Amino acid sequence: MKLTFLGTGTSFGVPQVGCGCAVCHSTDLRDRRSRVAAFVESGGFNLLIDTPPELRLQLIAAQVDRVDAVLFTHDHADHTHGIDDLRAVSRRGTALPMYGPAETLSALELRFRYIFDPAVHPIPGTTKPDGLARALVVDLPVRIGPLEVTPVEVPHGHARVFGYRIGPLAYVTDAKSLPPAAIARLRGAEVLVLNALFHRSHPTHLSISEAVEAARLVGARRTFLTHLTHETAHAELEAELPADIRPAYDGLTLEITGS
Repeated sequence: MKLTFLGTGTSFGVPQVGCGCAVCHSTDLRDRRSRVAAFVESGGFNLLIDTPPELRLQLIAAQVDRVDAVLFTHDHADHTHGIDDLRAVSRRGTALPMYGPAETLSALELRFRYIFDPAVHPIPGTTKPDGLARALVVDLPVRIGPLEVTPVEVPHGHARVFGYRIGPLAYVTDAKSLPPAAIARLRGAEVLVLNALFHRSHPTHLSISEAVEAARLVGARRTFLTHLTHETAHAELEAELPADIRPAYDGLTLEITGS
């Protein structure tokens, strides 16, 4: 299995509009963080996790030319509003399966009706993405291509977010905490991806220290932090973290073994 971090930034992205801080003006390319998304490749099958506003640029940078299915974590704009870019990479003549929490898919069907309503046809000579919504149930594994995917519920303010256990990969973004049930489901993963916002506490996200503590409870061999802000430079954060916990960056690719 191969995992590519398409985007690793907070909802503002980095650089942040109008900001004059050192990280926003850094020359270290690892400090340029588009909104969060990931791409999983296994056995010739391409699975996209979330569709942020920069999706077109992310897919071009990662040289992705086909997506076979999409997983959504939740319906916030920074995770969904690049959905129209799927029309360039979905297979023609068949609807693209899109999985996620029922309420997320319902919100997307309302917000992007033209994608999900089979009665909406593009004008001849034009295109549109065709999506097939498939709601997932917490802790109930589903087969997506060659992958067994299990949704894991985590809290995020008033929203419910799905993290995912995908074989040796545990992928969680936008969590305020990892409840015991989530830790039990994620334990044993080879690689854990986990959000970490600030050094200080935040009402809807794990802080960096909270993410490190949660990672210790999961016990993955390698943990990568995502959903990072302009308050933490990559090199500085890397230097302060334990050796088995690293900050991710846009374009980072991992080979993951195990099951």
